[in-house]
Amino acid sequence: MERIPMTPEGYAKLKEELERLIKIERPAIIQAIAEARAHGDLSENAEYHAAREKQSFIEGRIQELQAKLARAYVIDPSRINQNKVAFGAKVKVVDVDTGEEKIFHLVGQEEADVKNGKISITSPVGKALIGKEVGEQVTIKAPARVINYEILSISFE
Repeated sequence: MERIPMTPEGYAKLKEELERLIKIERPAIIQAIAEARAHGDLSENAEYHAAREKQSFIEGRIQELQAKLARAYVIDPSRINQNKVAFGAKVKVVDVDTGEEKIFHLVGQEEADVKNGKISITSPVGKALIGKEVGEQVTIKAPARVINYEILSISFE
């Protein structure tokens, strides 16, 4: 069973979602199914079928979250060598060609959210940044162009 690297925040977020599904969503959908059953003929009862479909989704998500949490390997960024880019680091970079600055937060695949600046350590950018220090440059071959970043700062918050 392969371990999934995760930040403490990512682990807490998944655990919170699991608890919400088990304590709130699951009982609510069971109640909705019971109410739909009370309406009679189940073969033509759209409410019943919709509730059963939602129940199936919720149960699947609960199993998925339980599996992820069981395989989670929580890494506390504060215990990592803070001189180099590593898992959990927030890395401020500047595109050498355009001057555009970006901040990347290196996380596990399960936590990656590009829109919020969280990139996976297994992504091309993540792989290029790992192990580098402030002042170093990295080159990433993107489909559109080759990107050259210079690392401005590294922080572990």
